[in-house]
Amino acid sequence: MHRANTTHSVYDVIVVGAGHAGCEAALISARMGANTALITISKATSALMSCNPSVGGIGKSHLVCEVDSLGGEIGRNSDYSGIQFRTLNTRKGPAVQSYRVQCDRNVFALRMQAILSNTNNLTIIEAEVTGIWLRGGHLHGVHLLNAYSISGKVVIIACGTFLNGVIHIGDSSYSAGRHRELASIHMTKSLRRYGFTIHRFKTGTPPRIRESSINYERMVVQQGIEPPGFLSMAARRDRIIGLAGTSQSDLQWLKCMFHVEHFVSTMRPWTPGSNQMPCHLTHTTQVTHDIIRNNLHQSSLYGGYITSTGVRYCPSIEDKIVKFPERDQHHVFIEPEGRNSIEVYPNGLSNSLPQHVQIELIKSIPGLEDAAITNYGYAIEYDYCDPTELTLSLESKKLENVFLAGQINGTTGYEEAAAQGIVAGINGVMKARGEKAIRLKRSESYIGVLIDDLTTKGVDEPYRMFTSRAEHRLLLRQDNAGIRMLRIAKQVGVVPKHVISMMDDYIRQIEEEKNRLQSTMASGTLLLQYLARPDVTYDQLPYARKLPEEVRRQVEIYAKYHGYIERENDLALKLRNSESDMIPDWVDYNSIRALRYEARQKLDRIRPDNFGQASRIPGVNPADIAILAIWIRRGKVK
Repeated sequence: MHRANTTHSVYDVIVVGAGHAGCEAALISARMGANTALITISKATSALMSCNPSVGGIGKSHLVCEVDSLGGEIGRNSDYSGIQFRTLNTRKGPAVQSYRVQCDRNVFALRMQAILSNTNNLTIIEAEVTGIWLRGGHLHGVHLLNAYSISGKVVIIACGTFLNGVIHIGDSSYSAGRHRELASIHMTKSLRRYGFTIHRFKTGTPPRIRESSINYERMVVQQGIEPPGFLSMAARRDRIIGLAGTSQSDLQWLKCMFHVEHFVSTMRPWTPGSNQMPCHLTHTTQVTHDIIRNNLHQSSLYGGYITSTGVRYCPSIEDKIVKFPERDQHHVFIEPEGRNSIEVYPNGLSNSLPQHVQIELIKSIPGLEDAAITNYGYAIEYDYCDPTELTLSLESKKLENVFLAGQINGTTGYEEAAAQGIVAGINGVMKARGEKAIRLKRSESYIGVLIDDLTTKGVDEPYRMFTSRAEHRLLLRQDNAGIRMLRIAKQVGVVPKHVISMMDDYIRQIEEEKNRLQSTMASGTLLLQYLARPDVTYDQLPYARKLPEEVRRQVEIYAKYHGYIERENDLALKLRNSESDMIPDWVDYNSIRALRYEARQKLDRIRPDNFGQASRIPGVNPADIAILAIWIRRGKVK
């Protein structure tokens, strides 16, 4: 623990909270060379997986691959702590295929903590932040509970569910940020004092079950896939070159890829993708449903104790029974929490029922008749800030040099948090340096889609990423994240030079091979048309070349979807052009009387950066955009 006081030198960036957003923000900040402080109530719970110990899934894996391509850690951390690897939507096209990694919950946290502890320019401070510290109306740092303060040029707030968190189990409620952990009570008051709009959301988690009490014979086994689909480039290269992890050259490679000063074995506990563990599938029964219906009045959610909005796409088991009464059963996925864990995670049984009811419903499920609960499920309410009060760089419009990232912006999920964390961290450093913010466009990344949705449309329920949220998802695949993010990665300057060089070489080879296939014939057919056939792979192509796997995959996808890809490129170009038309800061929307009242209100509240963003604000129509464009042109002339 590092003692904090006002005599410390000024940090470039202070990150509040060591969840998945805070870890990414702190790591990218330190890796960019900024003097960074990461403040957490408990260092031992940094990067803890509060709910399901898995990373990835539909749309979410795309975010993780993009974070990895910028020099973030969540992808590597998942791959190197992974105990099962799956690819979802394999029967569909590459645009919606997604990786999912079941992680060892304990190893995931310990590995991230080892990375944090061995990162240059990063100081970890155990303390509770009570508020933002202003001096002369400008940010000066943060106040701590122990009456000390820490000075900083930039503050990134990533409190997760700890912000005024309240846990609910049946008719019992108590203040907490997570099971057995204190909530952050004072921070909400500080944010309100400085004009932040605060609302509340709700999420939840299922009970945990003792592994030895489960009868797996009554369940369906779900094995991982081979070869495993990795979220990180490091794990893919590690697997290809077959590291033993012990030689000096291996250790040097790992230090470089992990961006650490010292390598410790916790960072590579096993060869990524090896010795995968199975998950199991069971289901609820009519008895389960009757138990829940008969006790709905005792549920925190349906008993009137919870008033905030929950996650629509991850409903509690009470919600499933009430909203889908025609269903005879609901899937329950029994997922291991780790190689040496005594607990398993029953995915699908999140609830806020009393403990005695939880015991009854668990025992009504096939294979869980003798199950012993180790920790009970609960719902948690927490505060979040209106994300439309942020710029596209995630900087607050209320307080300059203050950034928000993660669930404080109304999102749900480790992946969404990590994506915001790395953007806030990058732009926090840029702000501290006095340089221009880096803003990701929705036409080039899922991170851009996420941030644009949050800051432009806001949220009325916890925001979860899906591939359906991206207009150009055929272009924004997880398999081409490294190529798409290369321009930004070069600006950030964290990804190792040899990786940047390798990606540049991949792009060159892809373009050369596409041109060759478009100009070379075999048996009277262009090779590109031959490869476009659904049953033909690149390796079956006449005159196929020996190219890296990544290059072959990109060429094959282009051949099979090139008509759609070219059309998407045209549409994406139009979107980028609209986003290049910037709206000046001097625009006073309320003075433009030709605009409808609703449009004036919403444009003034959001204050979009460009016409593309303005056109996506709910309640602003094309006529409003045309009027705004004319008014700005006239204003420039004046």
